[in-house]
Amino acid sequence: MEAFPLTRVDVPAAPAACRDGLTERDRLHWRQRDGGDPARLVEEFLTAHGLGVDDLTRPASHDPGGVCGAAVYISAAAGAAMAAAPPGAPTPAPALPDLAVVVYAHTPTPTAAPAPDAGPWRVGDWTPSWSTRQHADAVTAVRAAIGRGDVYQVNLVGHAAAPYTGDPRPALARLGRLPGARYGGTLHGPGWAIGCASPETLIAVEGGRLVTRPIKGTRPATTAGRAELLASAKERAEHIMIVDLERNDLARVAATGTVTVDELFAVRRWCDLWQAESTVSAAPADGLGLADLLRAVCPGGSVTGAPKLAALDVVAAREPVGRGASMGALGWVGAGRVDLGLTIRTAAADGHLLHGWAGGGITWDSDPDAEVAEAAAKARPVRAALAPHPAHGDDNLLP
Repeated sequence: MEAFPLTRVDVPAAPAACRDGLTERDRLHWRQRDGGDPARLVEEFLTAHGLGVDDLTRPASHDPGGVCGAAVYISAAAGAAMAAAPPGAPTPAPALPDLAVVVYAHTPTPTAAPAPDAGPWRVGDWTPSWSTRQHADAVTAVRAAIGRGDVYQVNLVGHAAAPYTGDPRPALARLGRLPGARYGGTLHGPGWAIGCASPETLIAVEGGRLVTRPIKGTRPATTAGRAELLASAKERAEHIMIVDLERNDLARVAATGTVTVDELFAVRRWCDLWQAESTVSAAPADGLGLADLLRAVCPGGSVTGAPKLAALDVVAAREPVGRGASMGALGWVGAGRVDLGLTIRTAAADGHLLHGWAGGGITWDSDPDAEVAEAAAKARPVRAALAPHPAHGDDNLLP
């Protein structure tokens, strides 16, 4: 799969008014083997292009040298590196970088190469990296760790891959248009592409405040499912653990005494699922830079567990393959603006395979079979969106 520019920038959270008039100016790729501090690399690269992310409290300089902003992608392994945690098992999609930053500038005449003639879009059978029994056994092992007092909660994530033929980018763009995908969109590079349908805000700077919106708790999007989610003591306890974790994460980089929970356990819909979401915000500490902000919030608490570093140790020991493009971050950073989604409901393509990930939070009250079923329910709409759609005659056209 070659790298072709899209006719329209499709990065999650990119400004809607600018998408038709942007062109790529520069990009940075980083992999674990390159060494160094990925959070610092992001900050320095964006600052070098005129985006003053070394101090997010400073008034924004709009349109610095024609630069609109940048797509920022952070893999789960890069997020772990930012937290000085173990990276976990090797990624099943090594063609993808662990970090990508793509700077876009305004242009009155955006150009694009035509879509490659890659033939019809086909997707083969999905093959999981662990069986349902192995997944359930991992849940049991996490419950044992909770019983020993090692952790309070751990998010376990499974992976599956499917062969494909054709250009994966239209299907990944279709994934990004799923209902409830606040961070719907795509990003691609030489030999790889990512599609995201995430509803979850990892970190944003809104109205001068740092904002995160953790999601934890899932039920079918039926009247009975909503009532069951609202009534579930297990889901509410699990959710509040993560809200407390996010409060602590923001407190590391916030002005003293400014962390607030603005909304708690609101039920919102993503595709055919209800999910519980809260909003936590804080005023940034004086002089806060993007690197320190990323170190505070990566990897996201809702996809790690509590305490975060202890949970990541369990994740590294129990998950058979790496999380790759999932459970990281993808979004937009511009002058005075940060808006990064957590890459749940995310798929990636390398030269031969589509990759998808799904999981859920494990607590002492978790039922192994129910957790396996929840992960499958989250993966189902993603796979359906990626499947060939006979009604779409434009599967080989770029969005």
